[in-house]
Amino acid sequence: MTLDELKKLDPNKIGSWPILPKLGVLLLLLIVLVGASYWFDWQDQLAQIDDAKAKEEQLRTTFLDKKKQAIDLPAYRKQLVDIESQFGALLKQLPGRSEMDALLTDINQAGLGRGLQFELFKPAASETQGDFYAELPITLKVSGSYHDLGAFASDIGRLSRIVTLNDISLNAGKDGLTLDAVAKTFRYLDDSELAAQRKSAKGGAKK
Repeated sequence: MTLDELKKLDPNKIGSWPILPKLGVLLLLLIVLVGASYWFDWQDQLAQIDDAKAKEEQLRTTFLDKKKQAIDLPAYRKQLVDIESQFGALLKQLPGRSEMDALLTDINQAGLGRGLQFELFKPAASETQGDFYAELPITLKVSGSYHDLGAFASDIGRLSRIVTLNDISLNAGKDGLTLDAVAKTFRYLDDSELAAQRKSAKGGAKK
């Protein structure tokens, strides 16, 4: 069909048009309808579908994470029991308040047992409290041979209670070496001290 023949077609009598122009008009109407449907309706629906897919993927990931945690829960519980057991064993190495004097005596005896001469053995005037323990620094100054000083440090490390030597310095003297150090001993807080600490923390939080 030529262009002139198309121009002669009466738009008011589409029913009498040849088959090809009819099909062209129907195709154009179909394209317009699809475009209008997409613009006014399908576009929002497709966006909702994409959002739903993204939410589904997020929920799937959350589910898999929760499932993995549920599978690993017995292992986590066992690990917690092991940690609590190790913590309890370490806590037993901290003396109570009543045992601190005996521990200080043990440190002193460790030096005397090695033939060392104490020029200074001065526990701090007050303790420094942590979450569940108190720390007491002791300023030490002892004199002796290199071998005896080394043995003393080793003896300190083998005490049944936790004692650490810090800020160590060695100086040569007339009769051998002089060891300057800060020995730190630790003890666990008793129930009344822990209760007072918690009360103080709550009071500070309310302010």
